[in-house]
Amino acid sequence: MNKSIVRYVLGSILKIEGILLLLPAITGLIYMEREGLIYLVIGGLSSALGLLITAHRPKDMVFYLKEGCISTALSWLLLSFVGCIPFILTGEIPHFVNALFETISGFTTTGASILSSVETLSHASLLWRSFTHWIGGMGVLVFLLAIIPLSGGSNINLMRAESPGPSVGKLVPRMKETARNLYTIYFILTLLEFIFLVSGHMPVFDAICTSFGTAGTGGFGIHDSSIGGYSVYLQWVVTIFMILFGVNFNAYYFLLARQFKKAWELEEVKEYFGIILIAIAIITINILSLCENVFDAITKASFQVASIITTTGFSTTNFDTWPGLSKTLLVLLMFVGACAGSTGGGIKVSRIIIGFKSFVRESFYYIHPKSVRKIKVDGKPVDSGMIHSVNIYFMTFIWIFVISLIILSIDGKDLVTNFTAVAATINNIGPGLEQVGPIQNFNLFSDLSKCVLMFDMLAGRLELYPLLLLFHPLMWKDVIDHRRHRFSTWRRKRLMERQKKKHH
Repeated sequence: MNKSIVRYVLGSILKIEGILLLLPAITGLIYMEREGLIYLVIGGLSSALGLLITAHRPKDMVFYLKEGCISTALSWLLLSFVGCIPFILTGEIPHFVNALFETISGFTTTGASILSSVETLSHASLLWRSFTHWIGGMGVLVFLLAIIPLSGGSNINLMRAESPGPSVGKLVPRMKETARNLYTIYFILTLLEFIFLVSGHMPVFDAICTSFGTAGTGGFGIHDSSIGGYSVYLQWVVTIFMILFGVNFNAYYFLLARQFKKAWELEEVKEYFGIILIAIAIITINILSLCENVFDAITKASFQVASIITTTGFSTTNFDTWPGLSKTLLVLLMFVGACAGSTGGGIKVSRIIIGFKSFVRESFYYIHPKSVRKIKVDGKPVDSGMIHSVNIYFMTFIWIFVISLIILSIDGKDLVTNFTAVAATINNIGPGLEQVGPIQNFNLFSDLSKCVLMFDMLAGRLELYPLLLLFHPLMWKDVIDHRRHRFSTWRRKRLMERQKKKHH
């Protein structure tokens, strides 16, 4: 394994995070809060350490998928550890596990919180919580690819390890340009939402935080009522942009490049909108008796469907009080998730499509055993390697889910609470049902359960494998062998020196 390039990437991450911490520091300065100074100090130390680590550029800047997975998993852990320090030092979240939980929830765009009231936080910390969503939404390593050169075209391995969905490809020949295009689209959509929110008389600070949370499909609110305290116009703006950020960003690139046929051929995007419309229609009818009128029912149903399927986690109402049918649909949407190549979490619509078509094909084989049928997505055949990868993903997902659920049951909470807590974290949703509902929080769990849920959040955001491979002994075999070789070489030298001394 190329340890020097992994170390260089981690150093670059520290430098970037140090710069990003300036935004809450400036916010604290504007609002005359002492917390801003703490963010400034942590940001400075992070940048200084990053500069120290990256002082010597590696000779070999090429790395493969193994280095990509290791770099990705370690980068997200490092981001979270550094990002939680300001919460601890400001005293706003003094307990380390809680501070780390909140930060990982932010960066993974989960939005699950341990805070009973967010309105007690400083403006600097409120902005940092929301900003972590924006950073984690597109991926900090995608941003890294846009600004540092990695030779040999191997940087796609870094993007594959971080980007959500079953496949990642280049939009343009150069990977660096692809990363820049993705972030340009991301920034433009965020800016558009901010403009629409401010136009609806939302305060500027609220609009910035809400835009960050929506763009990253995170869901950290700055008020205890989440989005429920804002006007219907503002709720619809957030609803529309949640849905837009759940769309595969390839579609936006094709539209901007005027390749309308390619954009229209994206089967996943069409199925994504179809699922949303069907879910809204069913839930609207189901909750009609609980709402003031039809429009109110459509507004609430649309918001919650958009929030859950895109794994944003904002809320305008306590949907835990809705009828069983509506709650069941929302839980199912947690697993479906948004499109691949978006900022949303969940299993992804593309995997659902491939899984369903695999089921249909296998059913057909029972009737016509000698027939040959290919699975097609977007009019193109899906290779057997991709189908195998999707099947393995489903199995891995189930195993992590089951093991997490068993460990959480040790705390003695009810099944619905535990089940939806795991579902909400591994799918990067935020709120669940019962004791982790939209008006509750995750502080009821023990530190062990919180650690399990943190693992689930990271595993869900990183598509399971990069984080799991971090614990695989073969990933570290060459590192261990190298250290053993260095130790044995050192021992031989020491023995030779002792023998020379004896002869003298």
